[in-house]
Amino acid sequence: MADRILILYGSYRADRMGIRLAEFLVDAFRARGAEPELVDAKAIGLPMLDRMYKEYPAGEAPPAMQALADKIRAADAFVFVTGEYNWGVQPGLKNLTDHFLEEWYWRPAAIASYSAGRFAGARAGLAWHGTLSEMGMVVVSSTLAVGGIGRALDRDGKPIGDGGAALAKAFPRFADDLGWWAEAARAQRAKVAPPY
Repeated sequence: MADRILILYGSYRADRMGIRLAEFLVDAFRARGAEPELVDAKAIGLPMLDRMYKEYPAGEAPPAMQALADKIRAADAFVFVTGEYNWGVQPGLKNLTDHFLEEWYWRPAAIASYSAGRFAGARAGLAWHGTLSEMGMVVVSSTLAVGGIGRALDRDGKPIGDGGAALAKAFPRFADDLGWWAEAARAQRAKVAPPY
């Protein structure tokens, strides 16, 4: 069974560079036989969090929120593609994530960070680790961190230069780690209902 993987991306900036990493991940997971789907917070356009999905009466959530809730529940795994804003997480991705809670439970998540500078979004990745764990996901130990993103991926998300070569080399272990946990979680959910 092919892993259904949501690739979540949250920049709202006009000249988004991280979309290159998100597109690379979609292509790379598809090449391995998975079923990845890009979830672009800017394209979905959820409002600033006022009411979580679960706080709406059944059938009354906004259509975009309902559609995303269905996708999250159907997914086997998640990849959070995060830039770093002032040592912190992107507000667009955080806002999208916070609209849901139980929908995330009992599935693995992986973190792919990036920045224009040499720290490669590592501080945002670290912040996301605790957030995703608190939201009921198992965060895999493998991460991707892409520094100098404009010199590592071209406009089509294809690896270029030394940074791109390093990303391409690191991706298989990252994907293997996420795939192992996705299969383990899927098998366990089929065997026994989650405890809550």
